[in-house]
Amino acid sequence: MTFHTRLREECAYDAVSLGEVMLRLDPGEGRIRTAREFRVWEGGGEYNVARGLSRSFGLRTAVVTALVDNEVGRLVEGLVLAGGVDTSWITWAADDGIGSTVRNGLNFTERGFGVRGAKGVSDRGHSAASQLEPGDTDWEELFGRLGVRWFHTGGIFAGLSAGTTDVVVAAMESARRHGTVVSYDLNYRPSLWSSVGGPARAREVNARIAGLVDVLIGNEEDFTAALGYAVEGASPDLTELRPEDYAAMLGTVARDLPQLQVAAVTLRSVHSANRNDWGALAWSAEDGLVRATQRNGLEILDRVGGGDSFASGLVYALLTGRDLATAVEYGAAHGALAMTTPGDTSMATLAEVEALVRGAGARVQR
Repeated sequence: MTFHTRLREECAYDAVSLGEVMLRLDPGEGRIRTAREFRVWEGGGEYNVARGLSRSFGLRTAVVTALVDNEVGRLVEGLVLAGGVDTSWITWAADDGIGSTVRNGLNFTERGFGVRGAKGVSDRGHSAASQLEPGDTDWEELFGRLGVRWFHTGGIFAGLSAGTTDVVVAAMESARRHGTVVSYDLNYRPSLWSSVGGPARAREVNARIAGLVDVLIGNEEDFTAALGYAVEGASPDLTELRPEDYAAMLGTVARDLPQLQVAAVTLRSVHSANRNDWGALAWSAEDGLVRATQRNGLEILDRVGGGDSFASGLVYALLTGRDLATAVEYGAAHGALAMTTPGDTSMATLAEVEALVRGAGARVQR
């Protein structure tokens, strides 16, 4: 397909993400409940895409978010800067001393192993990002005067609070006015929606947003939980995923959202915490359905961020003029590589992604 974006030379940024950046506390091979020390990373579903586009693919990126101006917030800022992502668009909230009114989000994540699945415990109530309002960011300055080729956000940020949905809509409307491509990862998280209406509320929010999206991304569960699309042939526990069933679902999504240029879904069958089947499909009106190389029995060190890395690989390929079939291969390969290293964010290089797309194996490189 021919994917039209703003010219690079007329834009300050190749891509900007909107979302919460949390401090991840990682017990390594152990459990949260028995940990005596943690390794820290930064992470967040939307931010991870900007970070991957910067560090793995060499693009100019920024993140729109909010942090509390204290030592933890500045730690997160330093980690974001180390990822090559511009922090100029962070809104800094005043520290109240004890975090009773505003705080930085924390995310404790254990990787799992074998029959013990990965587990995430978020501690993000009253976070600065959840209190962002549409007027906190000068969208016309960002998308108009400075210029952005691609804007990315997702269902995690949209679900943080009633106000963050308004922020997403305001950002998307401004981006579209200025010719910026808009992508949205559904990223349904039951814990975010459980106290405010569950899947029904998520579908209400996402229905408001979906009509403003050019590129819609989700995993094997998201399109059902977040938008209500049925996948007729999927097994109830999602241990067996048939691509043809998801192909039919993508066709229905495309029919219902006529402005949509691309829809993509990652498919993961979980055999154990560290052995998954991994694949992806994408659709456009011009190309129809395309499918990435299927990687059955993929060995995984840390599954968190695999979908975000799929998104950044897909976005990079589309931004650089690749066709959709190539783009979904870049996405799937980048996601697979990201899950071989710890932390939410990718440590893969463009050369490694392209080698895997070409079919390179895991023999030692010397």
